[in-house]
Amino acid sequence: MQYARLTKEQLEELHQEFINFLATQSITADEWQEIKSTKPHVAEEEIDIFSDLVWENVLAKAAYLEHISPNQMHLFNLREDKMTLIAVKVNKEGIDITTKEGYQWLQQNLGDDAVVFMSASKEYSDTPNLDKFKLIQEGAVITKGDLYTWFSRFVDIKE
Repeated sequence: MQYARLTKEQLEELHQEFINFLATQSITADEWQEIKSTKPHVAEEEIDIFSDLVWENVLAKAAYLEHISPNQMHLFNLREDKMTLIAVKVNKEGIDITTKEGYQWLQQNLGDDAVVFMSASKEYSDTPNLDKFKLIQEGAVITKGDLYTWFSRFVDIKE
């Protein structure tokens, strides 16, 4: 498996897609029940293959990732050939930008010496989707890119 197995909840959400996946392999509902009860390792392999297909599709469509911690914000633009990063760091005690108050402080104090902006870009490895997935495993979430777009006004993006 290249990525991670979908959780039970995710599989339930994608129930119809999973049925369609099984159908493409000519596996009927009755056959699936038989596989689950007599060959659980085969059932798990099918779930793993389906999980990888779902992740491939999601990662291929992802355009932005965000990873926000109490004093740092990493905003990624996932371009076709590379990813660009806008990083915002707050070097001020007592400010937690994951809270409403902390984020408001950041918005009102962008010019403060305690707020540092950085940007970078990085070429993907031979497996761009795996590069994106690693960021998600480290805590990044897929977004529409609103924060990236907003903060890009304050940073020279490293091309």
